[in-house]
Amino acid sequence: MIGRLIARRIVQSVPLLVLISLLVFALLQAVPGGPLAAYLENPNVRPEDIARLRASLGLDRPLSAQYLSWLAAFVRGDWGYSIADGRPVLTRMLERVPATLELVGISTLLALALAVPVGVFAAVHRTFDRLSSFVAIAGISLPVFWFGLLLQLVFAVALGWLPSSGRSSFGAASLGDRVAHLVLPAVVLAAVQSAAWSRYLRRAMRETIGRPFMNAARVRGVSERGVLLRHALPNALGPFITVVLLDAAMMASGAVVTESVFAWPGVGSLFTEALVKRDYPVLMAFLLCGAVAVMVLNLLADIAVRTIDPRTRSTA
Repeated sequence: MIGRLIARRIVQSVPLLVLISLLVFALLQAVPGGPLAAYLENPNVRPEDIARLRASLGLDRPLSAQYLSWLAAFVRGDWGYSIADGRPVLTRMLERVPATLELVGISTLLALALAVPVGVFAAVHRTFDRLSSFVAIAGISLPVFWFGLLLQLVFAVALGWLPSSGRSSFGAASLGDRVAHLVLPAVVLAAVQSAAWSRYLRRAMRETIGRPFMNAARVRGVSERGVLLRHALPNALGPFITVVLLDAAMMASGAVVTESVFAWPGVGSLFTEALVKRDYPVLMAFLLCGAVAVMVLNLLADIAVRTIDPRTRSTA
């Protein structure tokens, strides 16, 4: 069952990735300026130098030829070279991936540690539900950059308890220093996600609690706590895990704002730098990797749901 699901998803994902790459390539080419905008605005750069740069980067060829050349090289693992510094794109990406995985992983664990108990408690206690709803709506509505700047002003500038930016202090590589730098960006990401996840789990729990098999469990003498933890929660976790895994992919590719605010040296900040410098090879690699991450985590979500809920296995 699972093998057929994986094989079917791989077959479906190939044409989808090609279509995404084609759309992304076309949109980047449509952006005014292009990767040589900085040279075009420099009066000291001669037209023959611009022509030589275009030829060396392959920008003088037709767009169709540029795309096919890029696609063939990308499939082979040759992601090209950064226009900004001339280094291989794959090398630049791999340098930033550990920082992003560290930030997203810790943020996801923090968000789950907060969202699961809040969601379960809100599903069974009306008063707490009203309070958690207000806090969750506020958390979802807060702009990430504003919340990050607020935490920097309070805990880094005013109180001086935590560093305001970076992954570690200059010349310091201790675990305590790394954890101190991780606290603020992880809290920002976790706060936004836990607010949304707690509401989703609360709704799933409410729907499950109202089903007939829950009353049947109570009639058999199962305690209310046992009904919630052994029957309601496992049934609500299936769709909840799907949302968590999909949001984790979006966090990995969408932590651009958080990494920029806290100068976190991850893939998100690399995307910001590439966007400012019109570094097309880096942008293409980032966007394609983001699409692959979403597809892979979507597949993992389906596998997890089929493992938890046997009723869904017949649809694999």
